[in-house]
Amino acid sequence: MGHSLWSTLREILPGATRPWLRKGQERLLVRCLQRALREQGLLEMYARLLHIVPNIQQQYSSFSLETEYLTLKVRGLHAFQVSLVQKALSLLEIDLSSRFTVVDIGDSSGAHVEYMRSLCENSRSLSVNLDKEAVERIRRKGLEALHARAEDVASLGLTPDILLSFQTLEHLVSPISFLRSLSAGAPCRALVVTVPYLARSRVGLDYIRAAERTGASPERVHVFELSREDWLLIFQFSGWRVLHDQTYLQYPRRGPLRAMKAYWKVMDFEGFYGAILGQDDSWSKLYEWPEVH
Repeated sequence: MGHSLWSTLREILPGATRPWLRKGQERLLVRCLQRALREQGLLEMYARLLHIVPNIQQQYSSFSLETEYLTLKVRGLHAFQVSLVQKALSLLEIDLSSRFTVVDIGDSSGAHVEYMRSLCENSRSLSVNLDKEAVERIRRKGLEALHARAEDVASLGLTPDILLSFQTLEHLVSPISFLRSLSAGAPCRALVVTVPYLARSRVGLDYIRAAERTGASPERVHVFELSREDWLLIFQFSGWRVLHDQTYLQYPRRGPLRAMKAYWKVMDFEGFYGAILGQDDSWSKLYEWPEVH
């Protein structure tokens, strides 16, 4: 969430100046998100996840979710992500009474592991993160976590049924190499991904645009922010086919609040794109991949 969160904080939470305006902006954003969740059928999932993990304030290592708006924004995204996982379980016809394994790549707090353990009691859920603080935070909850780069997951010897990669691809220097390594070296029944939704692709790297020479951590920095059409090409190129995809918008399509589309597009992201992927090398095998030494 590098670009979205930090640019939004700078623009809509301007410290103590004009607090009445700041509060008015927050109330409008909260209403917009609530209406969007209701319109897209995610309120029930939102409520279930709130019951499972009541406090997500420390979701990230470098900042806290200290406002109603930020908390609602992240919880809405979680509801979308978990609904995708449930869709994947249905598509794959996985028996929820049987033992299956879910590996969450880039998990920063263990929240999704807790969601899965509650919703699917027989699942084994494991988190993988490069951030040592995030790994320790997850382990303190009594959950499984490995300290490793996302790019190295294929070499860890894991045998998951489902891989999760939520808001991770946009942070990677080489998302194609990462996706290719998983498709070629990490057998699984499905990979579930979410990324920011944009109508047109662009390079992120906002800290360079803003000439900010501090705080360029992998958690904060987006490298590639791509459109759905470009992600679809990359998925196929790197050894995957789309079993299902959909977009979660942070504004409603109907009613007066649909005008907020312009705000989200400029100040944040219109929403998030998600896809359930199955391994398929029919396109990737046509490319002469260089040997890795």
